[in-house]
Amino acid sequence: MSTPRTAHIEADTLLRRSTLAIVMGGGAGTRLFPLTKDRAKPAVPLAGKYRIVDLPISNCINSGLRQVYVLTQYNSASLNRHLSRTYRFDQFTRGFVEVLAAQQTPEGERWYQGTADAVRQNLRYFLEGDHEYFLILSGDQLYRMDFRKLMRQHIANDSDLTIATLPVNARDATAFGIMHADAENRIFEFVEKPKDPAVLDKLRMPEETLRALGIDPAEPRFQASMGIYLFNRKVLEECLDNTHNDFGKHIIPGAIKERRVHAYNFHGYWEDIGTIRSFFQANLDLCQLVPPFDFFDSTAPIFTHSRALPATKLNGATVHHALIADGCILTDAHIETAVIGVRSQIEPGTTIRECIIMGADFYAGAVGTDPNRPPPGIGRNCRIERAIIDKNVHIGDNVVITPEGKPENMDGPNWYIRDGIVCLPKDAVIPAGTWI
Repeated sequence: MSTPRTAHIEADTLLRRSTLAIVMGGGAGTRLFPLTKDRAKPAVPLAGKYRIVDLPISNCINSGLRQVYVLTQYNSASLNRHLSRTYRFDQFTRGFVEVLAAQQTPEGERWYQGTADAVRQNLRYFLEGDHEYFLILSGDQLYRMDFRKLMRQHIANDSDLTIATLPVNARDATAFGIMHADAENRIFEFVEKPKDPAVLDKLRMPEETLRALGIDPAEPRFQASMGIYLFNRKVLEECLDNTHNDFGKHIIPGAIKERRVHAYNFHGYWEDIGTIRSFFQANLDLCQLVPPFDFFDSTAPIFTHSRALPATKLNGATVHHALIADGCILTDAHIETAVIGVRSQIEPGTTIRECIIMGADFYAGAVGTDPNRPPPGIGRNCRIERAIIDKNVHIGDNVVITPEGKPENMDGPNWYIRDGIVCLPKDAVIPAGTWI
């Protein structure tokens, strides 16, 4: 005889098995250039040892979802390599994590024109299985969510579509698509980036909803779309039976008018890391004593490629508020508020302040590397401030890198400044004595 608890577990299991997750890998990733110069946006290194794509995939795995497609179209080689090395499920299960890149087909040979068009171009693959639900996720967000809760609500409300939303204040609301839902979370209005105060006032979240989330109703909050959608199978087919290219701009507003669309209210840490500024700040925030996003949460871990690297070695370094990944060698360096990636080597007398050092894919002298190229690492007596140093970069001795006194955005010979942050692209070589 089944109990309510076992029945609940059985329903959860059935729901998870019938759900396909689709991660939107984005286009050319221009907002994250030059980090996307030679790689797809989901493959950009994060927090010293992860990749951006590890976040949505880990959320799926922790929610019991084992069937995941990642859609991309630019520089997907490193993304393919990372996924194939990292996510290997038991051969006797139906689990997989696969990349679907834009390709020429009998139906067309276009690049993805938007999020909806990307799903439409691959819809035949998604419909091959017996999935009844399709969970569409953004690939450039830092958050932790249990999708089982969203799926349970979707079923309980008999929804055609459920949209995850985040309560934001009036200042931030102007940068989001804002939903307006009733006390039962049924969405009946959508406004893209509302600027008019009178329009904003009409979009305020109901007080009873705020109280249920533990938020003081005295301060107005607005339901911002997180770009996370759960569609019923037939509804997704019908919503894409047109030429509209984007979910947020086209598909969602139309669905709200014609179908049962509900909001799933998420109340936790969430950050869009799709720009250089937000990516930079989100990484540095991880160095805080109590970071807003906790990679140390063992109940819902973030997974990534496991490397056979030695422990990091500190030879007299001074370190304040930093994340230091595996396989690093730091010698008499001063590190202050920085993320130091795998295999980083920093020589004596160097100061690193408010930086992301992404590390290296190999050590000096590794088999197959160019013997004429200087090895990756940072030389002696350098000063590097507010910078992102991509992988495999060689920085010679006595180099100074700082955005101080420079424009917010500019291009140098082998470096860039974006949002007031100096960015050195992958494999760059900075000669000794250079001042950037």
